[in-house]
Amino acid sequence: MRTVKVDLGKNSYDILIGTDLAKQLEAFVRQAGFSQKAMLITDSNVGPLYADYVREILERAGKNVTVATIPAGEPSKSLQVAEELYTQAIEAGLDRKSAIFALGGGVVGDLAGFIAATYMRGVPFVQIPTSLLAQVDSSVGGKVAVDHRLGKNLIGAFYQPKAVFIDLAMMKTLPPREIYTGLGEIVKYGIIYDPEFFRFLETHQADVLALEPTTAEHMIARSCEIKAAVVSEDEQEHGLRRILNFGHTMAHAIEKETHYTRYNHGEAVAIGMAGAADISEALGLVSQADVKRVKTLISSLHLPLYAEGCTVEGMYPDIFHDKKTIGGKVNWVLMTSIGTVTCRNDVPEDIVKAAMARRIQA
Repeated sequence: MRTVKVDLGKNSYDILIGTDLAKQLEAFVRQAGFSQKAMLITDSNVGPLYADYVREILERAGKNVTVATIPAGEPSKSLQVAEELYTQAIEAGLDRKSAIFALGGGVVGDLAGFIAATYMRGVPFVQIPTSLLAQVDSSVGGKVAVDHRLGKNLIGAFYQPKAVFIDLAMMKTLPPREIYTGLGEIVKYGIIYDPEFFRFLETHQADVLALEPTTAEHMIARSCEIKAAVVSEDEQEHGLRRILNFGHTMAHAIEKETHYTRYNHGEAVAIGMAGAADISEALGLVSQADVKRVKTLISSLHLPLYAEGCTVEGMYPDIFHDKKTIGGKVNWVLMTSIGTVTCRNDVPEDIVKAAMARRIQA
């Protein structure tokens, strides 16, 4: 088992990464000081596989558990579904020290965290991410949110979990596409922070795609370490944390234009990273060789470079609804090399539209 600490002072917590973490989870819950009543939020994909297993662990730790199952998919990350969960929490008698456990992918984690941040002005929550994407991204760092019809993650908070338990055994049931979408965010960490990690992904592609145990543990732990280092310096995204948004500005526009159904998040991020690389090259910030390496690795890991079902005319206005847009200026995270990025809010419209056009499949 490996442990990654997210150092945020009184909000610090550990990410535990290993296989079969039942004993660690039970021990943590016993000593955490939570109330007897708890809620386990999961979805219709993950619940049938793991909800009973986790509920039994929590019950062994002395908790009276209400299991709430939401429909799988991005549309569940809404105020309507949140209201239904508030109702279940109230009816179950959850109090201000009752813990909420998020068992699932990014949608479950974001939604459960949003419920925890707002129910009775904040109750403790624990992340148990089951998808590769959630393990390396959304479960770490305390961003919790629901979507609005005009944009993704526009209604939310910064609210840290008490712990994150990443059980590698739960990845055995992941379909290949879910592995690939997680790799989209993993590639991002190499681009923005660690050229050696990027090179590791380039040179271990077969093991990466197969989730070979040693390789999987390393790439998940290293991704968490990078995100933890960035979040520890900038918990609420006033500066450095913005680099974690590399590829996301265009990705969110792609997701919105395709109604959050055509592409998984990591797939949209992969296209968005290629688009951000195009912009970086057009501005003379990065070499053509580095851009080629990025696109080659993305493609080699079975991730898309082009979006279908989008238009420049639709995507361009979408970026101004992104939460990273301030004062009408879009904050782009752009490459200067593999391993370093910069933030710019002065990218000309024609360069952005040209990059979008290059990422759209005719």
